[in-house]
Amino acid sequence: MVEVNAKENMPTDITSSPAWGRLTGLQQPAHLRELFSADPDRAGRFVLELADLRVDFAKQRIDDGVLAALIAVAEAAGVAQRRDAMFAGEHINVTEDRPVLHVALRAPAGTSIEANGTDVVPGVHEVLGRMGDFATRVRDGSWTGATGKRIRSVVNLGIGGSDLGPAMAYQALAAHRHPELTAQFVSNVDGADIARALEDLDPAETLFVVSSKTFTTIETLTNARTARAWLEDALGEGAVPKHFVAVSTNAEQVADFGIDTENMFEFWEWVGGRYSVESAIGLTLMISIGPERFAEFLAGSHAVDEHFRTTPFPENVPIILGMIGVWNANVLGFDTKAVLPYAQELARFPAYLQQLDMESNGKSVRLDGSPVTMATGPIVWGEPGTNGQHAFYQLLHQGTRVVPADFIGFANPHHEHRDHHDLLVANLIAQTEALAFGKDRPGEPHRFFAGNRPSTTILAAQLTPSVLGQLIALYEHVVFVQGCIWGIDSFDQWGVELGKELANRITPELTSESGDPVQHDSSTEALIAWYRSHRNIQ
Repeated sequence: MVEVNAKENMPTDITSSPAWGRLTGLQQPAHLRELFSADPDRAGRFVLELADLRVDFAKQRIDDGVLAALIAVAEAAGVAQRRDAMFAGEHINVTEDRPVLHVALRAPAGTSIEANGTDVVPGVHEVLGRMGDFATRVRDGSWTGATGKRIRSVVNLGIGGSDLGPAMAYQALAAHRHPELTAQFVSNVDGADIARALEDLDPAETLFVVSSKTFTTIETLTNARTARAWLEDALGEGAVPKHFVAVSTNAEQVADFGIDTENMFEFWEWVGGRYSVESAIGLTLMISIGPERFAEFLAGSHAVDEHFRTTPFPENVPIILGMIGVWNANVLGFDTKAVLPYAQELARFPAYLQQLDMESNGKSVRLDGSPVTMATGPIVWGEPGTNGQHAFYQLLHQGTRVVPADFIGFANPHHEHRDHHDLLVANLIAQTEALAFGKDRPGEPHRFFAGNRPSTTILAAQLTPSVLGQLIALYEHVVFVQGCIWGIDSFDQWGVELGKELANRITPELTSESGDPVQHDSSTEALIAWYRSHRNIQ
């Protein structure tokens, strides 16, 4: 049972626990070559099944003793209690005093999950139903634009979680898209982003989905106003209600913008942005792949939720992977992690996980406000194979930094080029072997590969909506487990606020015609002065 500080009702620092002392007192395992040589059953024992996923962690630098000690740390840190508190709707986001219930977004109808004394599942399914009705009308052409033409292009306007999730999933599920609909995703306030998106579109056939919970996000609203002006120039002001819908909770601001609030789709304060792709934030995705495939997407995530909620720790995949990440980061000292999907459809998955992990666990204070006592939040990065092999794998194999890696692959592609796919998967498997075992070349130091570079391999038969949902939920719960060990709030993101505040102050200073002095540090003042003097030079 987790030790609790009665005064603050917060878990005590895990580094002061006997379980942590036992973990850090272990002798580090032998080289992976020796571990495999000494244990003929290792490849079978260090593999777990989760729904459609085969998760192979045999090439991680662990042995039975390390794995047992990691599970003991998870038990001592109260991971089970905090997990159960999340599913029960308790306010585990302590700095914002909110529940954390993205698991409710994929709960089947008829189940019950409460937040603040109210069962939220019926509300989730009411919104899903409205989304499904609207998506069907766009897909079958019964929803038309102001001129009567059917919609053929959807532009999603959002940023952060309101962009990365649906943009990633749209690309990942390309094989399931409606053949007569395309979608684009605009997030950057850089005008080049929206200029690119609008360049070849027909206003009469374009629908904009404006995704902003408060409908005040400055980047999203700036892009939305530009899109509205573009539409009105072509079709007139009265066209806006037929070409704009909103994903928001701020009906007043939505109406002021010119969007009919009947076409506003709600989500809730207990859904963090980076956890929201399966909420109304996924409307553009649902339009693309259809309500039935979107339901499969949700069901995949729910299957992982149930596994995480009910499976004993030694067979619980998010627990095991989360704790291996703690081992790599906090005991072995590896401060970065590569995510390497061998599937072009998952090209944006590393960026999606970068936000999920680094925004969640990039924290330096614990739940009670005290400083953390160990490293948190690995630096997450990656590119799809085989492109990455010709870019940064040199460092992975022979560099001085050890980078644990997750390899993700599929047995069957959605295209007909089987020979390409066989070569792709051969490269995936070969890279995990090379990283683990290396190669000794006596007398040729430049061609020596030390090996002992840890990796996990996640495989599935094919990338389907359900499998994508499984991958998303798996990584969400890995992040959760690690946040529990580090004793931090994985569900706030105060670190993004200060830069926004300063930007709002600096923006009018950049464009001021009065030449009024600005009051910042000398470097910032010089940057503003330089920009003022150059902003009208062509």
